[in-house]
Amino acid sequence: MRASVPISAFVAAIVGFGGTLAVIIAAAEAVGATQAQTASWVTAICLAMAVETAWLSWRTRMPVITAWSTPGAALVAASSGFTMADAIGAFVVTALLLMATGLFKPLTKLVSRIPASVASGMLAGIVVTFAMNAARTVPVDPWLVVPLVAAFFTIRLFNPALSVLAVLVGGGMVAFVSGRIGGLPAPELSTLTLTMPEFSVAATVGLAVPLYLVTMASQNLSGLAVLRAAGYRPDAGPLITATGFVSLLTAPFSALTTNLAAISAAICTGADAHPDPAQRWKTGPFYALAYLVFAAFGASLVAIFAVLPQSLIVLVAGLALMAPLANALSIALGHERERMAAVTAFVVTASGLTLGGIGSAFWGLIAGLTVLGLEAAKKH
Repeated sequence: MRASVPISAFVAAIVGFGGTLAVIIAAAEAVGATQAQTASWVTAICLAMAVETAWLSWRTRMPVITAWSTPGAALVAASSGFTMADAIGAFVVTALLLMATGLFKPLTKLVSRIPASVASGMLAGIVVTFAMNAARTVPVDPWLVVPLVAAFFTIRLFNPALSVLAVLVGGGMVAFVSGRIGGLPAPELSTLTLTMPEFSVAATVGLAVPLYLVTMASQNLSGLAVLRAAGYRPDAGPLITATGFVSLLTAPFSALTTNLAAISAAICTGADAHPDPAQRWKTGPFYALAYLVFAAFGASLVAIFAVLPQSLIVLVAGLALMAPLANALSIALGHERERMAAVTAFVVTASGLTLGGIGSAFWGLIAGLTVLGLEAAKKH
């Protein structure tokens, strides 16, 4: 076996984990998770990804890579008024919706008919807050933030995938050397914490439905596109059903929904992983192995994030979402006839509007689709 197989898998795992863990931490804080619940969240979601990737890659003989939904985590982090129990209830509903989508193909087709421009406008509205918060850290902590921002934009010219991870590691080292961190926590093995879900209309409509739509539109459909671009022809139904089922099992342990990966998958599906497409599925088990390690030490990783400067966490989360923001804006504004609808979805979502206890992501989607419907009605 070529060394490029495990190397590609481990790079994909490290980039995916280290580059966006800050967004998971922010999501957990937004719903009032304790440190034990946050550690359980990280542990359970890593276990889910390990199981899904290993099983699906072996079963299909394709490099089927899964990930947590970074836009979904951003959605949770941007929410307000929800508890951890509410969030878990929303994760359960989202998992059931994903399973239904995988089992009934008309649902997949229905979701795919939501205009990409409007869905991307909603997604951009979710993540833009994080990018702006990253910019606001400059006057708060300039001596730490400015060099890291410069490093990020320099490194991404040569290796975009590692740029966020470099900022996280570099910023942590600078904070430690400068005495900003009193001491690193002692290593400890992870444990899972069970939290019973609570179900409400507000959490279902305000969290679960937008999370489902974001997961399908920006993650699962993109993940399928990456596989197809690499020459594979996966059956979407079983893949989506499997990730939904595993997400259902891990949700009570605070785990966010998992889904097909796009960026991580691109690292594992290309010729750099293996020149023979039939051999690239082997990246899956190595990727799973890396996430088993992350799962084992999830509690320690969360504890490390807890002692890092808050400005660094906010900066890393914002920089991690810069590429998704740029991509979402590009798609949202790509079709002139749908531009006003996409901008409406973006503005309403970014506003943080809450009506009837339902968050802005849902209202942004509704507003964008309404504008699109009015314009379509005028033409007829």
